[in-house]
Amino acid sequence: MSRFLLRRLGSAVLVLLALSVVLYAIFYLAPGDPAQLACGEKCSPAQVASVRRQLGLNDSVYLQYWHFLQGIVAGHDYSTGTAVMHCDAPCLGISYQNDQPVTQILVEKFPATASLAFGAMVVWTLLGVGTGVLSALRRGRFTERALTALTLAGTAIPVFIIGILLLMVFCSYLQWLPFPTYVPLTADPQQWFWNMLLPWFALGLIESAKYARLTRSSMLETLAEDHIRTFRAYGVSERKIIGRHALRGALTPVIALSAMDLGTMFGSAVLTETLFGLPGLGQKLVTSVQGKDLPVVVGVVLVTGFFVVLANAVADVLYAVADRRVVLT
Repeated sequence: MSRFLLRRLGSAVLVLLALSVVLYAIFYLAPGDPAQLACGEKCSPAQVASVRRQLGLNDSVYLQYWHFLQGIVAGHDYSTGTAVMHCDAPCLGISYQNDQPVTQILVEKFPATASLAFGAMVVWTLLGVGTGVLSALRRGRFTERALTALTLAGTAIPVFIIGILLLMVFCSYLQWLPFPTYVPLTADPQQWFWNMLLPWFALGLIESAKYARLTRSSMLETLAEDHIRTFRAYGVSERKIIGRHALRGALTPVIALSAMDLGTMFGSAVLTETLFGLPGLGQKLVTSVQGKDLPVVVGVVLVTGFFVVLANAVADVLYAVADRRVVLT
């Protein structure tokens, strides 16, 4: 097991290193002048040249990338012209718009996105897996046809439509919930929970549709395997067959998809964050792209990639727990 974990850790580090190379090449070596973006459109050539020296853009490409990696590991010093500003590790650069360290900006935006991602994951897992299992067990009946129609509708409806409907029904018509306003978990856990309910269900309902279809197909495939027929021949109860064997084998693709969706949620839940006014990473990514704030864009994408790699590494460990044969591969 330890060798399996070391292999997964090593591959995760290599993937993150490759991702950093690609991001640096796309955003800093592509056509265009980062110094001009950092300085502004109205800067004179002399001011742009001064900014280029301060950011170290006159160095070679390899040295610039080395300083980028060095900042992530050990921090980096940036010249402001009259003083030196130190950016603590992990340093992802300094924002062009407000001269704040990118790491500080991401730390401020992270709690809202994390609250949305993990809460929505709970919703889509419970609803998706439960609906998929029920649909597989009721194969050929009216229940299966109804659930299949609901999952197809859920796949087709955009998240902002679901969000608007939830706001109209629960906040305006029934008035069971307040219009969502993000409250940090550390400030008021109860208000945090009530204000996050609608964002969780808006995103979770959309995502649960594909989990229901995936769980249904995996359950049907697992129930048709030889060892399940053997258990039934030996008189094992149907509840034990489904709970201990069929469901456990069917969850492997669900774990893989959940890991990918949870990781990408840290930078791609833009519509949900914008609709419900959540000050998260996705919303910050949009404003940074509009403002051509390259360090913040790179930081958000790199953090998103980190969580995708981390979630997949955790999924690999869960594979090993669910199926011991994975350790041997």
